[in-house]
Amino acid sequence: MTTTTPAKTTTLFDSLTWVWKGHQIHYTVTGSGQPLVLIHGFGASIGHWRQNIPVLAEGGYQVFTLDLLGFGASAKPNLDYSLDLWQELLTDFWAEKIQQPAIFIGNSIGALLSLMIVAHHPEISSGAVLLNCAGGLNHRPEELNLPLRMVMGFFTKLVSHPIIGPFVFNQIRQKHRIRNTLKQVYGNKAAITDELVELLYAPSNDIGAQQVFASILTAPPGPQPSELLPQIQHPLLIIWGEADPWTPITGAKIYQDLADINPSVEFISIPNTGHCPHDERPEQVNTLILNWLNQCSL
Repeated sequence: MTTTTPAKTTTLFDSLTWVWKGHQIHYTVTGSGQPLVLIHGFGASIGHWRQNIPVLAEGGYQVFTLDLLGFGASAKPNLDYSLDLWQELLTDFWAEKIQQPAIFIGNSIGALLSLMIVAHHPEISSGAVLLNCAGGLNHRPEELNLPLRMVMGFFTKLVSHPIIGPFVFNQIRQKHRIRNTLKQVYGNKAAITDELVELLYAPSNDIGAQQVFASILTAPPGPQPSELLPQIQHPLLIIWGEADPWTPITGAKIYQDLADINPSVEFISIPNTGHCPHDERPEQVNTLILNWLNQCSL
């Protein structure tokens, strides 16, 4: 079932709704050709790909983007969120909307989901692009720099509290705090615009947003990349912002080592760039992705 609904963020793309297990999932589709599926990271949404969708579509691809359940303009039911839940969402979306092998492109937890899809469901994919891939749904302590490790641990306890949680979440989601967080994780500060802050802020006003946030912070981290990479049968492009404090470049060694011995795996790092290379350096990232797609003939 597909209906047209108003988009919650400023976008040039048609806003569509797909009903999955009784929940509305917001998605867009642009262009024609081999399908690409763009998967956002924690707290983000379709709008985070606004500088990538038109370029990739103009490059000769059909670009699908969707707001994961709990994020963006998609429904925010009170349930137990997990990577397995979203993996099921993505495979069902593919079965109903795409139905041919796709390239999965993700940032952060969206990259980990892309890796899971390629590892667990090779029949629906033909490769993946991973942008600063997360090591789990929740950061494992060893992944974070010490100050961020303390901050995340503190926030997790507070935001999950049934009484204090809603108050804490309301403080965290204030626009000036979103901007300050972006200043920590974006290496390219010029990319931190009012539009970006609004994209991240707007969904936090939705009913259920605080419960989703609390559920995700306390959810199982899911499989580690080290468990998934040996299962990969398709080409991978790994792009990493070198200045990322959330998924530091030191944690990318597993991908670098794999690229050294596997010609179907390519690793590229981008200096002075943080956790979201596709939004911080869209022209560079778009070129890297299109060149890789053309070279691999996926």
